[in-house]
Amino acid sequence: MKTYCLELSGPYACFTRPEMKVERVSYDVMTPSAARACFEAILWKPAIRWHVRRIEVLKPIRWINLRRNEVSSVISVANVKKAMNGMPVDLSIYADDSSERAQRAGLFLRDVAYRVHAELEFLHERDPDASATKYHEMFERRARRGQCVNQPYLGCREFAAAFRLVDDPAAGPPPLAETRDLGFMLHDLDFSNPAAPQPRFFRARLDNGSVSVPAWDSAEVRA
Repeated sequence: MKTYCLELSGPYACFTRPEMKVERVSYDVMTPSAARACFEAILWKPAIRWHVRRIEVLKPIRWINLRRNEVSSVISVANVKKAMNGMPVDLSIYADDSSERAQRAGLFLRDVAYRVHAELEFLHERDPDASATKYHEMFERRARRGQCVNQPYLGCREFAAAFRLVDDPAAGPPPLAETRDLGFMLHDLDFSNPAAPQPRFFRARLDNGSVSVPAWDSAEVRA
């Protein structure tokens, strides 16, 4: 496996704590699942897997309270199926409609920047005619050109992330000079049962601005 480093930044971020049911409250630091999604936004194929190993915090952890208008309903699955079958169905949800609108407060991060280290694993059985080099070159080319399947985001899709490939992390700015216990943090979702994905957590610690992410199958990651 080959390790890559991305620098991610943006004006706002929200890595939502799952224990908060209604109001969105962010973790102090980017979660491994959010970091993985940024790598997958640049390159995802059935024959590769991304494993986040370390997250470095480059800017002070700062907060902002925001109240936003959201919609309280979702599009009917039955209507989507009708539309797919060519029936004239209105799939719109009008946010200006007072019956659909709901105001929710959120505690978000602001002015964030991270340096994320992740390994690209090639699953040979998924693409027997290819090699790991093919996917390494594909990711490097796309990341250098700023190409992505969808814009990487910082927890919520409305919080878009600027990204760049870092060739020499040691040449960049040092991580935040801060150490603290972050408590239990979401590692990722276990999709062994696709009908009911289960969250898995690990005890996160910010050590001189860096969070070490344990392997998925390690004893540190628990349901």
